[in-house]
Amino acid sequence: MLSLDWLLEPMGFAFMQRALLTAVATAIVCSIFSCFLVLKGWSLMGDAISHAVLPGVVLAYLAGIPLVVGAFSSGLFCAVATGFIKEHCRVKEDSVMGIVFSGMFAAGLVLFSRVNTEQHLSHILFGNVLGVTDAEMLQTLFIAAVVTLIILLKFKDLMLFCFDPIQAKVVGLPVRFYHYTLLCLLSLTIVAALQAVGVVLVVAMLITPGITAFLLCKTLKTMLVVSVTSSVIAAVSGTFVSFYIDAATGPTIVVIQAGLFLLALAVHLLRKSAKPHTGLDAANEVKL
Repeated sequence: MLSLDWLLEPMGFAFMQRALLTAVATAIVCSIFSCFLVLKGWSLMGDAISHAVLPGVVLAYLAGIPLVVGAFSSGLFCAVATGFIKEHCRVKEDSVMGIVFSGMFAAGLVLFSRVNTEQHLSHILFGNVLGVTDAEMLQTLFIAAVVTLIILLKFKDLMLFCFDPIQAKVVGLPVRFYHYTLLCLLSLTIVAALQAVGVVLVVAMLITPGITAFLLCKTLKTMLVVSVTSSVIAAVSGTFVSFYIDAATGPTIVVIQAGLFLLALAVHLLRKSAKPHTGLDAANEVKL
């Protein structure tokens, strides 16, 4: 039988305390935003911006400015460039995102391979939550708190914008403003998650909790609760498991999130098979 002392042993290390706080803060903000991404159909946008931050990070390092500034600027440029190209040519949005993010990610890899430095930048690609400093932890906590606060303050407006942009425009909401506000918040969320899981895995943190909750819930408020709960469980358990098995923390968190998604999928399929299918099922999936 596992002893409580053995389970709590990792918390005796300062780096584990910082890692756990960073992972939980990242999990909360990503899971909240994940619900809006899933309902808005912006999963590919999250993937695009998460990869597009790489050149900004490398350029910020070369310029000697905070990496968060470069990451945010690069992610925002990707989002704005995608919208501009979509509005001024016949190419569909998913194709534009594919072109923009793949081009920026490739440019970042070229710059990344040419940087000669004693500081290994691979943690930007794959995350290094166990190695976060006090300053990086506070930065993540601050960004997560700001994004979460903005979403909660504008919850009803963002909810209407995500569910029905046309109705939002009819009632007088500045749709374009909320469109770019969400993109800015998405860029900030990705910056906050870089320390935990890196560029490559950040999209999983942004999408998996929302999809998991979407399978189990029929209201947005319940969806948010389930999304945050599953994400925090994955963050805490993934951090502890990675300590005991000596594995990378970010991938461990993502693997546990994937496991929770499979569990939710199984529950969803059991529910579906237990009741007769009607034409109203699709309309009742998620309600305001």
